[in-house]
Amino acid sequence: MRERDPGAALTDAQRRAAEHGHKAMMPIHGRPFLDYVLSALADAGLTRTALVVAPDFDRLREYYEREAPPSRLRVDFVVQPEARGTADAVLAAEAWTAGEPFLALNGDNLYPMAVLRDLAALNEPGLPAFDADDLVRGGNIPPERVAAFALLDLGDDGYLRSIVEKPGDLRPEGRSYISMNVWRLDARIFDACGDVPRSVRGEYELPEAVGLAIARGVRFRAIPACGPVLDLSRRADAADVERRVAGMEPRP
Repeated sequence: MRERDPGAALTDAQRRAAEHGHKAMMPIHGRPFLDYVLSALADAGLTRTALVVAPDFDRLREYYEREAPPSRLRVDFVVQPEARGTADAVLAAEAWTAGEPFLALNGDNLYPMAVLRDLAALNEPGLPAFDADDLVRGGNIPPERVAAFALLDLGDDGYLRSIVEKPGDLRPEGRSYISMNVWRLDARIFDACGDVPRSVRGEYELPEAVGLAIARGVRFRAIPACGPVLDLSRRADAADVERRVAGMEPRP
């Protein structure tokens, strides 16, 4: 998001958010993108959420505690002292979960409410398996970006066998399923998050922690899922996301 893109049509407020890397607080029709994400969670029946944040999260706290406190969700803050990857972010929230199952998702993706609802209704760990072609047809993610996403290796029993990161030439012909980094997890993930080695990017990655948990006997149910998933990871995404959520009134 911090990378400059002369072709991206941004308002001044959006440009300021992009320059600070505040993807979740990017204004979309005058509301932070995160409001839409939280509203989808509330629509799916969730009542509590934790935002895993950096130590300097004053703007988030100001907005969600004073300016616009949510009416349907309780929002807590969990500080991740250092940005060391998604597995480390999940591990930071261990105490907050209090041993209960939970969903983990990106703050810069807007997921379909039905997918979140079905995921929350599981009685075991799991994830939605998104059809790659459907994501391209229905969302704002171009084919070349989808082609770089993690590929899911699913068994005939509907459970995840492995995740292939950066699949490249390994992507099969025909229908393929990918992860969009939204999970239903339980307390067993924390040991894997604590034990997983750094990835080639130098971070502790949640997909790799899931792979370690699978090796240790944890099963992850894959739910067939359709989009659209809206992605706000780059400056050029903002205008199209605004167009697609036009008329939507977030109510977190």
